[in-house]
Amino acid sequence: MHESHASARCCMPSSGTGRPAEPLRIPSPAPARAGSTDGTVLLPGGEFLMGAEDSEGFPADGEGPVRAVRVDAFRIDVCAVTNDEFAAFVADTGHITDAERLDWSYVFAGFLPGVLRRDAPRPEEAPWWCAVTGAAWHRPEGPGSDLTGRGDHPVVHVSWYDAASYAAWAGKRLPTEAEWEYAARGGLEQRRYPWGDELDPDGTYRCNIWRGTFPTKNTAADGYRGTAPVDAFEPNGFGLYNTSGNVWEWCADWWTTDHTTDHTTDHTHTHTHTHEHDHVTATEGTAKVIRGGSHMCHASYCNRYRVAARSSNAPDSSSGHTGFRCAADA
Repeated sequence: MHESHASARCCMPSSGTGRPAEPLRIPSPAPARAGSTDGTVLLPGGEFLMGAEDSEGFPADGEGPVRAVRVDAFRIDVCAVTNDEFAAFVADTGHITDAERLDWSYVFAGFLPGVLRRDAPRPEEAPWWCAVTGAAWHRPEGPGSDLTGRGDHPVVHVSWYDAASYAAWAGKRLPTEAEWEYAARGGLEQRRYPWGDELDPDGTYRCNIWRGTFPTKNTAADGYRGTAPVDAFEPNGFGLYNTSGNVWEWCADWWTTDHTTDHTTDHTHTHTHTHEHDHVTATEGTAKVIRGGSHMCHASYCNRYRVAARSSNAPDSSSGHTGFRCAADA
């Protein structure tokens, strides 16, 4: 199994093959969906302070330095893509996900019956993950599991390639990392979370993360052991749900930790990046950015549910805690 970038290992070991990126076969937008703005919010764009220099952060992740970045106006989904929405895409296009092509994906050990847990290989750096044969978006815990009662939960076991294909079919695209963070902050400047600096303000749970002792006991005090419905908890100031916790979300960008402190512009109308000084993101690489953290994040090992936190994985990797939301030009 191919190892991912060091900063991602504890959160999301790679299930990718390490093969060179293949040309992405982008489906045509579905006629009923081309140009649709359903489920999106229009954000005006503008300049914001991206990144953080947080004492709780991971220096190797490249969260800092804090830098001023300008984004164009754009639309973004208020929720992550659901299982029901992804099922419609598969039914329309016949899309086969990377997890199905590889015939396995990573599942959290605590979600598995004993026989699967015992027999599944585990990565040394994150032994709470099991490589489960047959795990895929419609069988999230492998053979014998299904999506009953989870139609409104975020789709998981989708690679970056799968996410980009869905976005194209929906007449959208994946958000750039700068767009994602601008949207996730909800209009607040340099706050730790989309709602402020306190994780559970006034004892109110605002996100779906690991509660208890990782990885042995999840109290599910926030209501969920695994994924939550995409519209669970209160939205941020821009109306977006679950930009902290629940599932990691793929972004368009290649991973880099080389950030400039110069004023930078992230132009998206041509789906490319041009820059006033250095760059917002890399133009090539081996891993794609993921943002937002997941229901498996815990302060004891991975508090990457902070709004500036970031990680990465190989673009053909998948797991039971990674999904995506889409964006579109304004």
